[in-house]
Amino acid sequence: MTVETDSHSPTEPLAAHEPVRRGGSIVLVLLVAAGIVAVAVALMTIGRAQAQPYILGVLALLAMVGLFNLFAFAAGIIRFTDRTADDPVMGRIADHAYDGLAVTDPKGHVVYSNAAYLALTGAASPQDVRPVERVFIGNPDVSEAVFRLLKAAREGKRQQEEVRTAGSDGAQGRWLRMRVRPLGQGKREAKYAVWSIADITRDRERQEDVFRELQHAIEYLDHAPCGFFSVNPAGDVIYVNATLANWLDYDLAEIGSGGLKLTDIVSGDGAALLTSIVAVPGEVKTEVFDIDLRMRGGKTMPVRLYHKLAFGADGSPGSSRTLVISRTRDEHSDPERAAEVRFMRFFDHTPMAIATVDRGGTVVRANARFAKLAQSLSADGAANKSIFRTVNARDRSLLISAINQAAEGQGDIAPVEVMLDGAKERWGQFFVTAVEEDERDTEAAIVYLLETTERRTLENQINQSQKMDMVGQLAGGIAHDFNNVLSAIMMANDFLLNAHKPTDPSFQDIMQIKQNATRAATLVRQLLAFSRRQTLRPQVLDLGDALSDLTMLLRRLIGEKVKLDLVHGRDLWPVKVDVSQFEQVVVNLAVNARDAMADGGKLTVRTANVTAEEAAQLSHKGMPAADYVRIDISDTGTGIPPDIVDKIFEPFFSTKEVGKGTGLGLSTVYGIVKQTGGFVYVDSTPGEGTTFHIFLPRHRPELEAQPEPQATSGAAKEGAAEPPKPRPDLTGQGTILLVEDEDGLRSLNARGLRSRGYSVIEASNGIEAMDALDEKDGAVDLVVSDVVMPEMDGPTMLREMRKRNPNLKIIFVSGYAEEAFDKSLPENEQFAFLPKPFALSALVEKVKETMTAS
Repeated sequence: MTVETDSHSPTEPLAAHEPVRRGGSIVLVLLVAAGIVAVAVALMTIGRAQAQPYILGVLALLAMVGLFNLFAFAAGIIRFTDRTADDPVMGRIADHAYDGLAVTDPKGHVVYSNAAYLALTGAASPQDVRPVERVFIGNPDVSEAVFRLLKAAREGKRQQEEVRTAGSDGAQGRWLRMRVRPLGQGKREAKYAVWSIADITRDRERQEDVFRELQHAIEYLDHAPCGFFSVNPAGDVIYVNATLANWLDYDLAEIGSGGLKLTDIVSGDGAALLTSIVAVPGEVKTEVFDIDLRMRGGKTMPVRLYHKLAFGADGSPGSSRTLVISRTRDEHSDPERAAEVRFMRFFDHTPMAIATVDRGGTVVRANARFAKLAQSLSADGAANKSIFRTVNARDRSLLISAINQAAEGQGDIAPVEVMLDGAKERWGQFFVTAVEEDERDTEAAIVYLLETTERRTLENQINQSQKMDMVGQLAGGIAHDFNNVLSAIMMANDFLLNAHKPTDPSFQDIMQIKQNATRAATLVRQLLAFSRRQTLRPQVLDLGDALSDLTMLLRRLIGEKVKLDLVHGRDLWPVKVDVSQFEQVVVNLAVNARDAMADGGKLTVRTANVTAEEAAQLSHKGMPAADYVRIDISDTGTGIPPDIVDKIFEPFFSTKEVGKGTGLGLSTVYGIVKQTGGFVYVDSTPGEGTTFHIFLPRHRPELEAQPEPQATSGAAKEGAAEPPKPRPDLTGQGTILLVEDEDGLRSLNARGLRSRGYSVIEASNGIEAMDALDEKDGAVDLVVSDVVMPEMDGPTMLREMRKRNPNLKIIFVSGYAEEAFDKSLPENEQFAFLPKPFALSALVEKVKETMTAS
């Protein structure tokens, strides 16, 4: 802001008015008092009568003096002054101050001004002094500033403004700093305002000089033939010069606005090198790094960094000062430097961590991958100092031994696979090689580190999967043979029941045999469930309704000490599962939860839909991204120890006492869920509880040609009240070819079918069955055959029979799931299926149904 005023250079400051000093003397006061006392004593000696006129005269004289002083004080001729106001030091400080000072009354009149104020405002004498608003009334810009000051003065506030005034006759203008503040704290004093005016022209000139020098320095730095950047401890790039921004194809304005990270401009793991400098409190370190910078478009350029970093007294790093020298030209001009650049690129971008160490394991040099790995293992930077700190203390001696061998010059050192240090379980394989003998004083060995955590995890998963498959095959084979035995027992038991009345003494024993056979069949189904070879009858199911129907059963199972809480998700998608098997899954998990809460607790069953996007974010191993219905079964029990959580789905594994568990509960859950196409996972914290997460695939009816009617649940189905049906007629006529490799079971089945009126031809395998069919010239009404048989299995036999009689009806019986051999049959092949073990009534009913079917 400028305003035209008369230029005036301040000379020796002169007071606008010199205060009059009134002297006083105690001697004069004493003399007056002594005279009055002397007069009083003299008048007392001459007697009252003679002294009375004199006394009246003296009193009249004193009264006249007092009255005169009273009128003089009222007229302002006489004033009582504070002696501090006459203090020569206090008065001269204001009068001779370098800044101009003025005091204005509530009407804006100047009641006091010092010599500097007169000089700065161009007043020739105290009579010419003007208030600030009248001094700078000629310029609107300055007037605006003065108006703000006047407003603050009226409101009793402090205010400051800086304005520029232009000199007259081409003289250089001045910068003035004007301030205003209330005179005092009291209400009366606050009506007065103190104005100060200071000439800050020289200060402004110095600031402008510094600013110009700073601009020149920035311009020199921006256009230097090398790059420069600065990074704060958080990894944010806070400064980049124009040269480096041009190299990286970035806009300087864009970088200045923030948001650019060190990892955005450094290629690969190079950023880990810059942040791997070990902190030393109070020191300044400068390291040299050969890395690649990443341009905006993704291309890279080789550079050498001189990275300077200062650490505070507490070891905290400050912002870096990093000089960047491009080595792109070296690749073309100097073959030796080009080879060095290529080597450094290979050294830093290799996927293997590399470091050179001395005899004590101290890291001398390392590539970017090692720096990044060391940072992930040790937050305090200890792993960057010593390579031994990267290894768990349990296995550290193995690496020490390998480095000692290298320090002695030995070759062909065997790789060392050890557990890495850190919060999580991680593994690494170290390859140690010796260096040249003349370099062993500083570097004893070169160490290559390859993290093998993922490989070991994958190997463990494969081994576990193979073990589970082998156990599943064994369990399935045992179950198949067991089913044949149980089928014979149950068939013979049916014959005994038909031959004995309930009043017979042996009838209860026969019923006990049947109950135990049924119990054994249930155990076999659990084995088949684990091996995923059981027979399922899937139905479209609403999980919310199914769990609601199970509520009463679950409450009885878990007891009164455990609180049951069902939380249903809204609009659950349908799923296609075997109702009874799904109920078995929930019951098994509820029973396990009850056993884990001996002192009581809470069992929560929660359902929800999981979209494909949500499933992908869960990152469960082996589960593809798709739509699922999720069932979470949580308890507040003792939890599962971490060392056995990976074994809970294995068959016959149990933590219960001997005789209190078969070890097939969770393996059955695993098998049923897997055979249904779902997934099951477990989260457990010892002392807090366990949660099983079950994911069942969403059923889409539109993908099926003939959707099955939706069922609520097996429990509801069984509990529904139905009118009694008449006993069906299971007798019939026709020729049946019975194929079974178990002689005892085949004879019992044949006996049962013959008792119902059928003609039965027996065969022990597929080849005998083909011979029997040829002897009858294909005149067989029905074939009842086992699936797994020696020499020729059931599916092969079916294909051969279809060639002779395309319309031949067949029933397969097997302890395996129908899907286990359905894939080996031709597409759209028609056949009936009867799962083992079965009772005589089930066999004749299936035969009757198939024979009468069109």
